[in-house]
Amino acid sequence: MGSTTVGVLDVGCFSARLLVVERGGSPLDPVLRHKTRLRLDREMDAAGRLTPRGIDAIAAAVATANDVTRRHGVFDVFPFATSSIRDARNAAEVVDRVRRATGTSLRFLSGQREAELSYLAARRWYGAAAGPLAVLDIGGGTVELAAGDGEHATFARSLRLGAREMTRNWLGTEIPSRARIDALREYALERVRHTLAEDEVCLREFRTVGCSKVLRQLARLAGARPDRDAGARRLDVEDLRTWIPRLAVLPPSKRADLPGISRARAQQAVAGAVVAEALLTVFGGSLEICPWSTTHGLLLTLLDHAEPVTGDDMRRIVA
Repeated sequence: MGSTTVGVLDVGCFSARLLVVERGGSPLDPVLRHKTRLRLDREMDAAGRLTPRGIDAIAAAVATANDVTRRHGVFDVFPFATSSIRDARNAAEVVDRVRRATGTSLRFLSGQREAELSYLAARRWYGAAAGPLAVLDIGGGTVELAAGDGEHATFARSLRLGAREMTRNWLGTEIPSRARIDALREYALERVRHTLAEDEVCLREFRTVGCSKVLRQLARLAGARPDRDAGARRLDVEDLRTWIPRLAVLPPSKRADLPGISRARAQQAVAGAVVAEALLTVFGGSLEICPWSTTHGLLLTLLDHAEPVTGDDMRRIVA
């Protein structure tokens, strides 16, 4: 494939995902994809450091992705790590050990840049005719918010309200109390409203879309159709208010039996739902699910450059 392709390796909490697209093509039609499962949520110690076993798992996943790309003749791949690695206390050690083990230097994007890329992905998915968009992305460590009425976001923020972090900091028990859930909701509402400030009233009128696995799973839980109909799915705040108390009284093993809730994310499901409910309270009450997210925004950014780019040029383009 060589310089006729461009790829992104997205190393997150639950997987390392490789996606490769032909230059001049679309993320809708990848020529190569590969996923290695990870469980970094289990590999964070009490001090916020990734364990040696977790680092070894990351290195093995990157090495596997490198083997896949070499076998297929793919050379232009941007390897980036999300907040599960970026925000770890030993992030520099993780990057160094992965580089020495695999030859690949994982890159970090700022939360604001991730928000901008999620917005770009949603804008390309819906098109200019969709009008002003507000884009919400709930990750494990952070929540990204972006909005605009053109090709690029005019508002982009990142908040430490991710489902993993809120579970660790607020809902540490398997069955959290109603008081802790209410406290988390108030905290999330305050953080979001403080961040939006005078823009809140305006943004409530925007078309709101969600670009994350957390939101897709919650939409499925609330009765939306399976992934093949992702572009048509919605998530309403009233559905979340119905489901949050139901989720809260179930242990994670039982949550994983519900539609849409994966076993890997069951522990974080309550916190993710509470944060989503707070967001939708502010952003007008409902959202549509967009199947594209930060990874696709990265690919689109690289594809927008007609000439092949590698190394420092690739980092400069996406920075």
